[in-house]
Amino acid sequence: MLKYFLLTIFLLLNAFIYSQDFRISIDDKNGEPLILGYCPVSEMNDSVFSNSWSAEYNNYQPDFDTIDKLEGKLDQIIITIVFRSTCSDSREQLPRLFKILNELNYDLNSITLIGVDREKKGLSNEAEGLEIEFVPTIIFYKDGSEIGRIVETPAESLEKDLLKIVQSF
Repeated sequence: MLKYFLLTIFLLLNAFIYSQDFRISIDDKNGEPLILGYCPVSEMNDSVFSNSWSAEYNNYQPDFDTIDKLEGKLDQIIITIVFRSTCSDSREQLPRLFKILNELNYDLNSITLIGVDREKKGLSNEAEGLEIEFVPTIIFYKDGSEIGRIVETPAESLEKDLLKIVQSF
């Protein structure tokens, strides 16, 4: 009896640990795969998305002078990104941001990624209260408070906009 109880607990824990908080749907407008909900960064390297994301990541040339100025300034910064996987701005900006963050040794797994549809809705209410008008929206937090955001495309560049955000606090 105990053996079956332990097996049941083990199976339930595995189901809980490996349950997905996202799903891949189809964009009604263009028929492309669409990520909805909380998504692990590793999903961006999945075969469905790897071609467009990898190409942008590999081709992007970061501004290393600005990256040097960012060194050590992201240690206590938490990042939430609301994006649409079929959006050209999301496909351009997210791989670039990940490359910058990799250069800074930022833990990409600590990023909260929320995939939304054209109405800015995920699987449930993941983006509710974040005041999302355009995607991608990259929100930066320090000590639990929002310190800035980059909406759709950077004003100057991802590196320079990020530096302005972290220097302002």
